[in-house]
Amino acid sequence: MATERRWDGTPPSERAHERAFRFPGELPNVTGARLAAEEFLRGLAREAPPSAPEYWDDILLVVTELAANAVQFAPGPFGLRMRRTFDGVHVTVHDTSTVVPEPRPFRPSSGGGGIGWHLVHTLCDQVSVVVVEDGKDIHVFLPW
Repeated sequence: MATERRWDGTPPSERAHERAFRFPGELPNVTGARLAAEEFLRGLAREAPPSAPEYWDDILLVVTELAANAVQFAPGPFGLRMRRTFDGVHVTVHDTSTVVPEPRPFRPSSGGGGIGWHLVHTLCDQVSVVVVEDGKDIHVFLPW
């Protein structure tokens, strides 16, 4: 009988680089999510620096946009999960709304936003929304 632990299929680099954060869903939590993402990236960069300098900023911008949308459009708490993948970073934001985000027209003169969801789709390799019983999970994959 073997007593050694079996490999679970997760490379060691992925196992070591995963973090989850919870926020009450208040406006200052947008900054908190960005700072949490920066902390995650700082740890990741010590072991595997980004292959292009702009990837760091792209990830922070996407996390900020997703957190701002969670605070603005979904009442209550939200969660942020970040995980290193073999070729990038997987970011998941969970909020309490079951409404799937849709692009809105961008009208800079009215100051009503509308550019965030477009930015997310432009900067990410993949974007998916999964509606669950208690809200939704927005999954995005970005290069690293």
